[in-house]
Amino acid sequence: MTALDSFPAHGNDVHSTLGITVVKADKDEVIMSVPVGPKVHQPFGILHGGVSALIAESAASFAGQLNVPAGKAVVGTELNCSHLRSMRDGVLTATARPIRVGRTLHVWGIELRDEQGREICVARCSLAVIDVPTA
Repeated sequence: MTALDSFPAHGNDVHSTLGITVVKADKDEVIMSVPVGPKVHQPFGILHGGVSALIAESAASFAGQLNVPAGKAVVGTELNCSHLRSMRDGVLTATARPIRVGRTLHVWGIELRDEQGREICVARCSLAVIDVPTA
């Protein structure tokens, strides 16, 4: 079993629960999407910022995992999100691209856009490269 076996999501995890899917995955770019509707709204009927943060870190982590050798994994150490506009419905797409891919530390930039290409959120995620945890 590799660290990527959890992507795309299987079963009853947060990605499956929210409907997050992988659209594209390679070492230089990972794109994930999530449908926006009541399931991911905050009390005022708009996209919850925590969902934006979740998909941003997920896209960065997936991308980071594609860039480490066997026996290594990545874990998030910092996430910064700037929420630029609200969103009520449609599809939110997160695109993660590398800023720095080092031996022990990665930094990824993530753009989150709606179906019209408008920026909903921009994020930056730092990942530490660790040995794959043993069970």
